[in-house]
Amino acid sequence: MAWARWGCCPWLVLLCALGAWGHPKPVDLTGEDVRNCSISPPYLPVTAVNTTAQLIALRQQMHTQNLSAYIIPETDAHMSEYIGNHDKRRAWITGFTGSAGTAVVIMGKAGLWTDSRYWTQAERQMDCNWELHKEVDIASIVTWLLTEVPAGGSVGFDPFLFSIGSWESYDMALKDSNIQLVSIPANLVDLAWGSEKPLVPSQPIYALQEAFTGGTWQEKVADIRSQMQKHRKGPTAVLLSALDETAWLFNLRGSDIPYNPFFYSYTLLTDSSIRLFVNKSCLASETLKYLNSSCMGPMCVQLEDYSQVRDNVQTYASGDVKIWIGTSYTTYGLYEVIPMEKLIEDTYSPVMVTKAVKNSKEQALLRASHVRDAVAVIRYLVWLEKNVPKGTVDEFSGAELLDQFRGEEEFSSGPSFETISASGLNAALAHYSPTKEQHRKLSSDEMYLLDSGGQYWDGTTDITRTVHWGTPTAFQKEAYTRVLIGNIDLSRLIFPASTSGRMMEIFARRALWDVGLNYGHGTGHGIGNFLCVHEWPVGFQSGNIPMAKGMFTSIEPGYYQDGEFGIRLEDVALVVEAKTKYPGSYLTFEVVSLVPYDRNLIDVSLLSPEHLQYLNHYYQTIREKVGPELQQRQLLEEFKWLQQHTEPLSARAPRTASLASLLAVSSLTILGWNV
Repeated sequence: MAWARWGCCPWLVLLCALGAWGHPKPVDLTGEDVRNCSISPPYLPVTAVNTTAQLIALRQQMHTQNLSAYIIPETDAHMSEYIGNHDKRRAWITGFTGSAGTAVVIMGKAGLWTDSRYWTQAERQMDCNWELHKEVDIASIVTWLLTEVPAGGSVGFDPFLFSIGSWESYDMALKDSNIQLVSIPANLVDLAWGSEKPLVPSQPIYALQEAFTGGTWQEKVADIRSQMQKHRKGPTAVLLSALDETAWLFNLRGSDIPYNPFFYSYTLLTDSSIRLFVNKSCLASETLKYLNSSCMGPMCVQLEDYSQVRDNVQTYASGDVKIWIGTSYTTYGLYEVIPMEKLIEDTYSPVMVTKAVKNSKEQALLRASHVRDAVAVIRYLVWLEKNVPKGTVDEFSGAELLDQFRGEEEFSSGPSFETISASGLNAALAHYSPTKEQHRKLSSDEMYLLDSGGQYWDGTTDITRTVHWGTPTAFQKEAYTRVLIGNIDLSRLIFPASTSGRMMEIFARRALWDVGLNYGHGTGHGIGNFLCVHEWPVGFQSGNIPMAKGMFTSIEPGYYQDGEFGIRLEDVALVVEAKTKYPGSYLTFEVVSLVPYDRNLIDVSLLSPEHLQYLNHYYQTIREKVGPELQQRQLLEEFKWLQQHTEPLSARAPRTASLASLLAVSSLTILGWNV
């Protein structure tokens, strides 16, 4: 899926906001604010939220702390891509529910900084208590603070909602000013929110069956400890802050976070102990036994209260220790209590890097999940072909039906993200998702872009297909085919081991660039085994680690024509060894997504013999892997559809070339040439 939802890292969110990551530029970037706050009473859309009471409550808390300003980012204490309702502090204080933006409150004003995707939404949701700043960088926020905060003032923030990088940026920008940046671990919005704040989820935390894991948690712990022992700086502990790190390490899953099977947690793994910080009430007796929580040895998990992680880490850091962290997911709330001389910093923790490479069992599990996922998607596409011409299907009802089909698959555990079900001009918005209130009808005369995925006990899926049931224009077919060529060119690429994804990403764009087309989002992201649908640090961006055998990544070029249509073709692929003529360490991709592309949109004349060979081999693979599954379930209509849509494609010369050739042959015949 193109990265809207990709906010795993704070600096990644910034890239998204700056438009480098996958968010389409709006048609009108200069439109006036739909609010009119200069008249009395002010004009506000009916959708605006009255935030006066919220701001009064927050300012009372700020006064207690002697603060001139307070910063409220949109994140949680784990830098999660998706956040729970009780972490939506910025939405509560502003009324604005978009997924990106930072609020700043001073005693007489309040401002929201967000990117161009959300300007109109913010204007429609915020009242006149709020200024909308159409910028996203920290420098812009600091400039405003330097103007509005008096000399000697203090700017407060929750250190658990600041990445290390964010804190460093604010600290550096305010360094030479007479304004102090103050870390306050007790979140002031929470105190203002009070009893109305949604409760933290308390659903059970459960252990995955061994059949769905790549190894026992004991084996994983032993491996990370081995890496600690081999590290040249001699760490005595690894601190894990990202929720998928702890979930992977212990083979535990939960439901605290939307779309991701995680639970709120931290882990402090030392050379002789294991401390898991979690809501203990969510662990059943069998899970406690599974974790060996009743003993105190090096392979016994000591359970600590989730809220005690900061104090616990600070106490541990007072000893003769070295703590290894991944800076991308560790918040300043933990970073600030560890003395610098006791820190070992890498961009990603050893757990994050280790889980990025799937072993043979994990690879088999992910492959299996994609076969079942293909069945669900094919069922949906067949249903659409029959029902869209009737005019009875809309974007939202379609997305709901696909969720239902996925839910009927074995080992299903819900969608892996909010489905992008976009018809016609909505598909030009790379991350549009319909709602029950706002959606369009699907039409045989328009493009339909479907980007969706599922969570299964054995894997996470993400696939995008774009279809047209009527007669696409020549430009639509060309754009689609060039996107397909980019997908194929990257998928069949052979490259040296340890090559950065950033170096090969150009292959997905080349066919589009050839004719002056492009797309504005990333080309791919890692994917987990019943974990994150956007699993860092794998992918094709500058911050990703080099490709290695056993990694899974999406490959998803696209093209978006503002106000008309959008195209994206996304497959998940496994990095495997390549067979080359000469010996060497080379890799390539094996696509594990198994849904055919729309033949109606392919201009075969643009495909090379190599592209056709690749496509026909891929279609044969789909037949071999998905066909038997459809037959076994007696999904005979879907099987027939699959056979039709995976018929081998053959080369066809462009019509203009064929006419030219015919004229040439006729002329030669007239001239008496023997042809």
